[in-house]
Amino acid sequence: DRLMCSRGPDEAVVFADAVHPTHQVRTVGCWAPKDEAVAITPSSGRDRVNIHGAIDLESGQTQMLDVPTVDAQSTILLLIAILAAHPSRLMIHVFLDNARYHHARMVRQWLANEGQRITLHFVPTYSPHLNPIERLWGVMHRNVTHNRSYPSFHAFKAATMAFLTKAVPKNWPEFCDSVTDNFRVIDPSDFRVLS
Repeated sequence: DRLMCSRGPDEAVVFADAVHPTHQVRTVGCWAPKDEAVAITPSSGRDRVNIHGAIDLESGQTQMLDVPTVDAQSTILLLIAILAAHPSRLMIHVFLDNARYHHARMVRQWLANEGQRITLHFVPTYSPHLNPIERLWGVMHRNVTHNRSYPSFHAFKAATMAFLTKAVPKNWPEFCDSVTDNFRVIDPSDFRVLS
């Protein structure tokens, strides 16, 4: 919060993470007439897309990489994409989780050689609720995978990537409240605990 309020106009803040959506129907509750049976065509397989991505909450601009595997190399590729998306920013603050590949020697060496325009900030371990991109993955599932069947893995992957790279930035005002970085810190001393 302090960083968001004190940063200058030549600084950007982005949130990064990886997600691995699987080509399968994710059935969730829906409304249907009482006597009408509802069925969803099953998917053709369980292939998955490995996406290493980032989002700028101010603009809704995303960088989403479809990678063979999420590792130190894909982390560097994502950081390069973030730099390219913010060419005029003198400093880019990237918040991410503590996955081993984010801390890899290769990533640290690349950052040392890159020119110091990126600073990595790691959210506390086991705290995905502190990284707003985790909520973007939920929005993606609600709009792409819930109660939807795709005839092929290619169609599923195309729909997923189109949503994350085109629909989110284009419709950011519609999605931003679902992907906000606002969260409430609760002090247990402010509440009476019932047992």
